[in-house]
Amino acid sequence: MKFCPLYSGSSGNALYVECGQTRLLIDAGKSGKTIIEALQFIGVDPWSLSGILITHEHSDHIAGAGILARKLKIPLYATTGTWLAMEGKLGKIPPESKRFIEADTDFYIGDLGVAPFRIPHDAADPVGYRLWGGRCSVSTATDLGHFPQRVLDAVRDSSLVLLESNHDPDMLLANDHYSQALKRRILGQKGHLSNQTCAEAAVQLVNAGVHNLILGHLSGENNTPRLALETTESRCEIEGMRLGTDVCIDIAYRDRVGSVYTITDE
Repeated sequence: MKFCPLYSGSSGNALYVECGQTRLLIDAGKSGKTIIEALQFIGVDPWSLSGILITHEHSDHIAGAGILARKLKIPLYATTGTWLAMEGKLGKIPPESKRFIEADTDFYIGDLGVAPFRIPHDAADPVGYRLWGGRCSVSTATDLGHFPQRVLDAVRDSSLVLLESNHDPDMLLANDHYSQALKRRILGQKGHLSNQTCAEAAVQLVNAGVHNLILGHLSGENNTPRLALETTESRCEIEGMRLGTDVCIDIAYRDRVGSVYTITDE
């Protein structure tokens, strides 16, 4: 399998997953042009995509989805609740491009097994995804107000997990650009994981057999890559986990294409 966080952040999300001849996006929250250029930058022909998996209807996850579905003639996969909430934002989608899925009901797209699972976020019917390719799997766990047992169970033993590390609470609370209502939303049980809650989740994940983590969905105003990384790395070290051995931690960026990760079952 190959995985690349093309973009991950509050300004737009698009993740690329490949196994065999199957190539998928998880979300398309940048413009269609930007996503096509990002795919070409990592050597992927956009017209070879098999489809787009949508996590939820917020604009930073669907901004380019309709454009790409029409231009590349590929299907969009989303839960019924997400379709109802996002359909008016996408433009006209051909009926044959609409694929309805259910949380906790697995399915296949070509060489990839897809396991959607429910996540606690303030959207209509949001899901995360675990994608299987043989004995390898990649999971996404972002847009979480908290990290419940059901999410841990859904992604345990994954080869790699993209985990949300959205904000530093002190930076958020001191941000004069954000209203009190927005701050409450982000800090709420259906908002976003802070660096500290991400670090606690990371410890649980490592104990559940996950040894490769990418921290993603970082806020542009209320976080920095260095702060996010240091918070989780320090927490893991306090637990006696050896960085680079027991767990490898990397960052997905909001403003540039991330690394391409190759995952094997060795």
